[in-house]
Amino acid sequence: MSGNRLQKLILVDPNGALCVAWREAFAAWAEVEVVSGYFEHLEAYDCLVSAANSFGLMDGGVDLAIKRYFGAELEVRVQTYILEHYLGEQPVGTSFIIGTGHERYPFVAHTPTMRVPMTIGRTDYVYVAMWAMLLAVRQHNLGGGRPIEVVACPGLGTATGGMEVTEAARQMSLAYGHFRRPPTYIDWRYADRRQGVVG
Repeated sequence: MSGNRLQKLILVDPNGALCVAWREAFAAWAEVEVVSGYFEHLEAYDCLVSAANSFGLMDGGVDLAIKRYFGAELEVRVQTYILEHYLGEQPVGTSFIIGTGHERYPFVAHTPTMRVPMTIGRTDYVYVAMWAMLLAVRQHNLGGGRPIEVVACPGLGTATGGMEVTEAARQMSLAYGHFRRPPTYIDWRYADRRQGVVG
């Protein structure tokens, strides 16, 4: 795929049930690794996904862990970007790449799964967040700078969002499959089929 330099996806989370669901949902993709644990223990990746809220408030869950790992200045840069590019509220279904200042782990993909902490179990927010993140990585790689070849991604919507782990894994896998196998044409049959599988 033109501009797609993504070589590996690491799905990392301490939730054992989620890891089991991931292994089943992503079984067809050899380049996807499932790690039961914490992102802080990963040896190598280019971009870490922040399963965020729309306002860049990194004060809970994996966002807080990311801020602690990379420093409070990351939250300031994230919020500045949201103020400048989204007028203070980044919509669910968008994602942007921002530098961490860390040589080994240079990027974070700020990717809201919800506007504010809330239950999203009966939505497609995990799919649209995963899709937006993958497109943001692709767009970044089209820019010609330091490429993102390995992405580390925690569970999306499975903690505060309350989405059941098999459904979250299904939505994440579906977005990844659409990314890896893009269409060559668009018509209403294709659109209806895509909507049908997203649900």
